[in-house]
Amino acid sequence: MVGIIEVAQHAGVSTATVSRALNGKANVSARARERVLLAAQELGYVASSSAYTLATGKAKNIGVVMPFVDRWFFSTVLEGAVNALVNRGYDVTLYSLSGGKDNRSRIFEELVLRKRVDGVLTVGVKLSQSELTKLTELEKPIIGVGGPIPGTRTIAIDDEGAGRLATSHLISLGHTKIGMISGLPTTEMDFHQPYLRKTGYREALLDANLSFDPQWDAQGDFTVGGGYFAAKQMLGNPQNAPTAIFCASDEMGFGAIQAARDLGLRVPQDVSVIGIDGHPLGEFYGLSTVHQSVQKQGAKAADALIDILESNDPRDQENFEEMTNWPIELVVRSSTAKRAP
Repeated sequence: MVGIIEVAQHAGVSTATVSRALNGKANVSARARERVLLAAQELGYVASSSAYTLATGKAKNIGVVMPFVDRWFFSTVLEGAVNALVNRGYDVTLYSLSGGKDNRSRIFEELVLRKRVDGVLTVGVKLSQSELTKLTELEKPIIGVGGPIPGTRTIAIDDEGAGRLATSHLISLGHTKIGMISGLPTTEMDFHQPYLRKTGYREALLDANLSFDPQWDAQGDFTVGGGYFAAKQMLGNPQNAPTAIFCASDEMGFGAIQAARDLGLRVPQDVSVIGIDGHPLGEFYGLSTVHQSVQKQGAKAADALIDILESNDPRDQENFEEMTNWPIELVVRSSTAKRAP
């Protein structure tokens, strides 16, 4: 097996230069770095992770913790994060909290420590004070995606503002009878996105002097099926059906569009539908949405975590509270239109 000595001999440099070049250190000339990388490629050199860990005290491994891995939002954030980590030479260890409270305790008290991860990226998980303290004591930098975490850097959209934007779009089209399909309490997880998006919906109605009708308040489970069932009950009421529906996720929006069609309603002539997310199937369904660039959030969080780990300033390694508001964008498609006279 080719080692660092053979690479150094082939490139005509010292082993120290090879080490600095392969680890991306700054104190290597561009010419020497090019020679080292070319020699490593020609010889088929693969760095030893154990040797790197012994030499640096780091494993070049990031632990990613999320409540689900089989739902679109979480898998898409994960895809963005993994691509960014791999591009910068880092391994990934994935932990799912779907196993319940005991599973979560074991992950934070045993597994994260045993795997020797350099940092932790959480998605839709609000760390408890004890979890945060344990990771901080072990000098593990943390970045969260999905909502604010006291004492930690985080990236998240303004869920309340997203709900307000989606509802205001429907109001601007002349709709006054606007329903909402939010998430079930059991799907709220740690950051209560359904509640916050519903708060934005209600605020937009109040700003426009529109009343909130409890009959137009339904709950789904962030799935196509959940949105379909909720919308069918809401739109199937011949005496008090809304002319527009705001769905707290695009997938529920897809279900609402299908429910309307199955009831013989035209979208958007009879009912307008808008969602939140930016799901790739939105183009197919023609769904208007509040786009939040989910995959890019994962990539941004991963890159930020690596920047922290590779910084020469020890203060960057410390966890501190900092919230980055991720931008959102209204994308108007064919599922929303002016209210029929």
